[in-house]
Amino acid sequence: MAPSKKLSERRNFVPLPYRQVSVQPYPGLLTAEAIEAHLLGKDSYRRTRFVVLEQPGACAIAAVSRDSETPLFSPITAVEVLALPDTCRLVEDDSVDTGNPTALADKARALGLDDTATLVVRGLYGHVNFIHRPHPFKIRVVEVTPPDPPKLLGLARQVLSYAESLPAITLEPDFIDLRDLAAQAPAAEAYLIPCRASGLEFDVPTYFLDERPARCNWTMLACERSRQIHRHMYGDDAPRVEMCPRHLSSDDGQPTLLKCCLLEDHLEVEGNRVIVPWGANLAQVEQALQILVGDEAI
Repeated sequence: MAPSKKLSERRNFVPLPYRQVSVQPYPGLLTAEAIEAHLLGKDSYRRTRFVVLEQPGACAIAAVSRDSETPLFSPITAVEVLALPDTCRLVEDDSVDTGNPTALADKARALGLDDTATLVVRGLYGHVNFIHRPHPFKIRVVEVTPPDPPKLLGLARQVLSYAESLPAITLEPDFIDLRDLAAQAPAAEAYLIPCRASGLEFDVPTYFLDERPARCNWTMLACERSRQIHRHMYGDDAPRVEMCPRHLSSDDGQPTLLKCCLLEDHLEVEGNRVIVPWGANLAQVEQALQILVGDEAI
């Protein structure tokens, strides 16, 4: 078994819950040797795992441990310096939820920080936390558009706004535009699409399957479930351009979130892809993201 990495070597590390993080003014030299000498032997609250040492315009972070976690306070017996002023930056932004790894990673990206840096944020409610060597986990979201942004992407973003059990994640949209699909049948006399939610209108007549219009000579922009509904309603099939993200994408190794109408109440995993029902809720999307990050989950 390979030895576990020191905390200072880990990427994308966020202490949770953030009550583990103590912020202290520090007048001394911000070197690893001086910080270790300053902290060793000092009384430390039993929930404190990390100390942010702050000076005007500079900061450093150390991880600390004690011989016992039972007393309310006990002396620090070991110190690992995670970040020194050359790579550590402290900012104040009360819009950042410091209990949210993705929010911290987004702030680091907005500041132009890469995975060699450590960002400390004094954020929402004045609470302080940090992300060490931010390197968000990338998840592709394959989705049909319009509407824009599509629902699955919106649900995933909403989950990342509150899910503390997920690491920092960057969502990479991969949209399938219905207008591009329609271009595959340029001679169509009319189009039939699943519903009005897309807001689409074409130069030729446009009909919506959920309104059960009178049968005419249309081309469907639709998935297998719509084909089944069409056969039930009209007793036949129509020319069809496939629109299901599951069929229009493939597993190329990148973790991918997508949806499929043929699923109604469960998820399916295909290699590096997790498929949720077309009408997925937040709990299902969170479960899918947990599966995709695997061992990266907090």
